[in-house]
Amino acid sequence: MPTLKYLASLTNNQEFLSRRPRILIVDDQVINIQTLYQIFAEDHEVFMATSGQKALEFCRQTPPDLLLLDVMMPEMDGLEVCTRLKHEELTADIPVLFVTAQNDAGEESRALMAGGMDFISKPVNPDIVRARVKTHITLKLQHDLLKKLVFTDPLTGLANRRSFDNSYDKEWRHCQRYGKSLAILMIDIDCFKQYNDHYGHQQGDVCLAAVAACLDAGFRRPHDVVARYGGEEFICLMSECELSAAVSKAEALLEAIVAQAIPHLTSKVCEIVTLSIGVAATIPGNNQDRAALIAAADEKLYAAKQAGRNRMAA
Repeated sequence: MPTLKYLASLTNNQEFLSRRPRILIVDDQVINIQTLYQIFAEDHEVFMATSGQKALEFCRQTPPDLLLLDVMMPEMDGLEVCTRLKHEELTADIPVLFVTAQNDAGEESRALMAGGMDFISKPVNPDIVRARVKTHITLKLQHDLLKKLVFTDPLTGLANRRSFDNSYDKEWRHCQRYGKSLAILMIDIDCFKQYNDHYGHQQGDVCLAAVAACLDAGFRRPHDVVARYGGEEFICLMSECELSAAVSKAEALLEAIVAQAIPHLTSKVCEIVTLSIGVAATIPGNNQDRAALIAAADEKLYAAKQAGRNRMAA
């Protein structure tokens, strides 16, 4: 049964597809930027960069929906800019349309081999460039929406298991590279089978959604991930987080759920919904098994349950 949060996410998806697309124009000649700006300013958010390096910095910080990129530029030409973008995970999916005064098959071939989606010759025809940009932006936004739906749990609106696994691999590499601590919180709703037996599975879904929303509200850092791991189990990923900070977060989540006071008359703990949380953290090593950290958090979760539930163990 889709929750209100998930139905709201579908509305947000419609807004996502209808929002003003973001275009970055990259050219070392200001007059060329102005020409393209006049074509797209009315219906798009248009940003500008006059060098390849500035374009890379912009894309890494705030990835646009599409890049209009000049080929011939000093210091770093458009082909190198495109190649670098395609080799970085954060920017690889940005469609690049080359705009250049060159008009030969060899130049077009090199642009496409570098990862460009299209090749537009100067002087640009406004109708043609507008149509091509519309096509590629539509494809990009549809791809982004599909990707978002594939990685979202439909019941809770949280990240799903696949999304968590991807984020875990990424943050593991990040913490390994910079020698930072990576923390995991493994979370289980106490006595949830009894909850479903007493209140019914539809109300159980409502309970899951309410717990998910409470957990999600407890995390605000951009690299933190809260995911539904399966059934009534959730998992939280905290990058660059020491064990002590993860313990504090777990204690805050326990208090937040109790404050919700969701009735659970058949609980073995108390007459409201509570959680058990296992906490583990490590600084990832080169030869360390990534699964070991999740296993450690799972062991601590078991310890919290054995100790009486409605608590955390680390």
